[in-house]
Amino acid sequence: MTTLRPMTLPAIWNMSFGFFGIQFGWGLQMANMSAIYEFLGASESEIPILWLAAPLTGLIVQPIIGYYSDRTWIRGLGRRRPYFLGGAILASLALVAMPNSSALWMAAGLLWVLDASVNISMEPFRAFVADLMPPAQRQVGFAMQSLLIGLGAVLSSALPWLLTRFGLVEAATTGIPPSVKISFYVGAVVYIAAVVYTVVTTPEFPPEITPAADAPKPASFFVEIFHGIANMPLVMRRLALVQFFTWLGLFCMWIYFTPAIARGVFGGSPGSPEYQRGLEWGGVCFAVYNGTAFVVAFVLVALAGRGVPAKLLHRCGLLCAGAGLCSVGLVKTPELLLLSMAGVGIGWATILSMPYALLANAIPAKQMGFYMGVFNFFIVLPQILAATLLGPAVKHLLGGHAVAAVVIGGSCMVLAAVALSWVPEEKTAA
Repeated sequence: MTTLRPMTLPAIWNMSFGFFGIQFGWGLQMANMSAIYEFLGASESEIPILWLAAPLTGLIVQPIIGYYSDRTWIRGLGRRRPYFLGGAILASLALVAMPNSSALWMAAGLLWVLDASVNISMEPFRAFVADLMPPAQRQVGFAMQSLLIGLGAVLSSALPWLLTRFGLVEAATTGIPPSVKISFYVGAVVYIAAVVYTVVTTPEFPPEITPAADAPKPASFFVEIFHGIANMPLVMRRLALVQFFTWLGLFCMWIYFTPAIARGVFGGSPGSPEYQRGLEWGGVCFAVYNGTAFVVAFVLVALAGRGVPAKLLHRCGLLCAGAGLCSVGLVKTPELLLLSMAGVGIGWATILSMPYALLANAIPAKQMGFYMGVFNFFIVLPQILAATLLGPAVKHLLGGHAVAAVVIGGSCMVLAAVALSWVPEEKTAA
């Protein structure tokens, strides 16, 4: 049996660096997809359903990828790294194609491809930490992922604004702005380069049994999937409710924050100069919350190393995020939005790390990839709910005011903090 030895901080950085690229691509999508849809003719009420690709692909792809990555071993690449690399290649191609979409159906189709590819890369990275690090260090490992996610997201979110602000590209009057197109091209290069860096610098341990001996028969695949779901550890079942409210709140923000401020704060409409300024300022706001998460992640690494409980850190983060999103409904000037998003950033840092630290030490090592994939159910199910119901709710119940959906998202964060009280902190599973 392989003995896991403590890893140095440079080694933890290397094994986590691929997440910098993954989040660079993800950050471009989060900050710009709603605006891309509007540039291609979508109305505010249509935007949530067009985002449905993200949660659906995660619901389908991540448990399957996790299941098979537990049973994979490719000489020269290992168990998880083949999935990192394959997903990175596909995602980079989708990033290049996305800003060149000429119709809504094309952008929506590319979002399916992009999200499937990101999911192929992302979830094995979560299991990667548990594969290579001893239980006592895993909280530090996930906090390091949070740090690199924050760095990648802040740079990607601000990139369109920076390109325009420093005169590197001209502002557009019609169509998808050149600043967005160039940012997506840069994102494609960063994504693949960061993942390749981790693949090259971080080897994996061979499995205790051969993949061939552990490979499931096709008929038993779904039986094992359903059996695993039915026998989820207690921590995982209790975290489900926390994740549900957390990601419902995040999806409210991702879908509606940029259109809300472009119209409500900047007074623009799609195609107007005011709307483009709102779009670019939305990217700055996303950069601030991701930048805050980057800084807070250093604090989380230090506190985790000193044994501060993950539940306490996560509860504080969720309450800060809730306060930040709720305050958006009161803000009337662009600069004050940055303070609101700093609160979201504190929560984002813990969302990206603490639930996985709580989970990793409570699930069997041989099923690490599978359960990390199943855990994604509790992220994507609320997103599916938001994608199908938010549009009609905004149109018919909220008077077409997108900012109200952002405030509802903040309320969901507070509910998640309350639900965290029922999650036990368990010792490592066998």
